[in-house]
Amino acid sequence: MYKNIFLYSAAFLLLSALTVSAQDGYTGPGPAENVITVEQAKALGEDAPVVLRGKIDRSLGDEKYTFSDSTGSITVEIDDHLWRGFSANQNDMVEIIGEIDRSFKKIEIEVHSIKKI
Repeated sequence: MYKNIFLYSAAFLLLSALTVSAQDGYTGPGPAENVITVEQAKALGEDAPVVLRGKIDRSLGDEKYTFSDSTGSITVEIDDHLWRGFSANQNDMVEIIGEIDRSFKKIEIEVHSIKKI
């Protein structure tokens, strides 16, 4: 009897975990108040989180790209693994989530996720 209770409990926990993980695939828009402009991003400090919407204008090589919106442009670093199963060109509007990466006389966005909008 205890063996059956254990098996039912384990099955319930497994199904619960699968249900929770299925919710992680949401691809719709997030709250608009989190989105900032390139101009605003350039004023932020090291490691500040950012959400930007705009276009990737061109590849600069070595995982670097030029990203722009109506307020300006900035270099973004998009790791190769983020491109798996995803593609975009200079005409596609995208949303990037990342953080500010500052070094001497240079500011970039280290991208953690990217999606078309």
